[in-house]
Amino acid sequence: MAFVFAAIVLALVVLVFAPGLPSVKGKRGEARVARRLRRINQDSCRVFNDLLIQTSGTSAQIDHVVVSRGGIFVIETKNYSGWIHGSDRSEYWTQTIYSWKNRFRNPVKQNWAHVYTLKEVLKDFGPLPFHPIVVFAGSGELMNVYSRIPVIYPEDLLRTIDYASVEPVLSTEQMRQVAHRIEAVSIRGRKERRQHAARVRQLIIDREYNEAAMICPRCGGALVVRDGRYGKFYGCSSYPNCRYTAPFSY
Repeated sequence: MAFVFAAIVLALVVLVFAPGLPSVKGKRGEARVARRLRRINQDSCRVFNDLLIQTSGTSAQIDHVVVSRGGIFVIETKNYSGWIHGSDRSEYWTQTIYSWKNRFRNPVKQNWAHVYTLKEVLKDFGPLPFHPIVVFAGSGELMNVYSRIPVIYPEDLLRTIDYASVEPVLSTEQMRQVAHRIEAVSIRGRKERRQHAARVRQLIIDREYNEAAMICPRCGGALVVRDGRYGKFYGCSSYPNCRYTAPFSY
C-alpha cells in the first residue's frame, strides 16, 4: 500500500511540475508575457506574439518580437517550476524539484536561432540591432544561471526593453518597414503550424537518438567523456571545431 501511495504522489508531482505538458504550460507562460507587453506604448513599438516564420525551407516559432526605436527584441518564454540551472554555453539546462531533475534545451541557444532567422528575413535592411531576451514566466527560480544575454522574470521585461532603448537607433519609418516585412513572412495557417510542430518533434527524436548512440547531433562526430571544472561531461571529439556538450550519465 505504501508503494502504491508513493507512486501516486510521484505521478502527481510529474503532472503538476514537469514540462511534460508543453503545449499548455508554454502557452500560459507566453500569455503572461504577452499581457506584460500590452503595456508598451503601441505608438513607439510594434509587438508580435507567437510568430511562425519560414525561410530557406525551414521554419521557426518565435514567442514574441518587439520592434522599437531601440532595435528588435526577440523574446523566448519558458514556463517552469522549481530551481533553474544553466549556462548560455551548455546544450541543456536543468530543472530541479527536490530530488527530481529534468533536462531541457538551452533557451539562450534556442533564442539565438530565432535571431538568426529574423536576420535572414530582414537582411535587405542592412545591419540591425537585435536584443535577445529569455523570460521565465513560471514559478521557477533562477538559481545558477550564467548568461551574457538577459535571462529574467516577466516583471523585469519592460524595464529591460526600456534600458536598451535609451539610445534610438531606428527611425519611425524603419520601424514601420521592419514590422511590415515581419508581418509579410509570418505564417498563420493551421496546416503549416502542424507541419512545423511535426518537424520539431522529429528533430528532438533524432537528437535524442544520436545522443544515445554517442553521436554528436551537431556535426556527426563521436561523443567522448571529458573531465571538466564541475565533473565529467560528454564532449564532441571534433573539439574545438565543434563545441557540443551534454551532461554525463553513468
